[in-house]
Amino acid sequence: MDCERCPASILRVLHMSFDDRTILLVEDNEDDSFIFSRAYRIARLPHPVQVATDGKEALDYLFGEGAFSDRAKYPLPFLVFLDLKLPLKPGHEVLQAIRSSPALADLCVIVLTSSAEARDVTRAHELGAWAFLVKPPSAQNLASAVRAVTSWMASPGTVAERIPGDMFSPALFTGGQSPE
Repeated sequence: MDCERCPASILRVLHMSFDDRTILLVEDNEDDSFIFSRAYRIARLPHPVQVATDGKEALDYLFGEGAFSDRAKYPLPFLVFLDLKLPLKPGHEVLQAIRSSPALADLCVIVLTSSAEARDVTRAHELGAWAFLVKPPSAQNLASAVRAVTSWMASPGTVAERIPGDMFSPALFTGGQSPE
């Protein structure tokens, strides 16, 4: 991450203790949110988690609009777990809005969805998702994902470690080809 071009909101997140940084889960299904929360507790991750239940609410949270304007109560996350099949605004549109915003363009977004369809994986990759995981997440995969992001943020010039189950892994694509 090139900090010379990071907006002040991202820089504030970078200077927080890693344990204090917030994760945003964008998930409309209560059962999937419960499974995420359970795996997260088992993984013993220290980061607070906020939840948005549809695509519009996710963007309101990320842009600090409406009910989410209080950044002390709703801090900008360092990591977003994003479902693709969302009401009001689909996950791909949320990801596109994130990447189109200079204030959010460097935000780490990991797609966490029930779809393993090649077109969804390819589109998420094209839009700049950091990784693509299929539900349900295991405690090990969540811990690996958060560890990979925090390690990469601590040493921005390095190559991030692979997350188990990441569909962006070239070996998981037909013919061993990544969607690049």
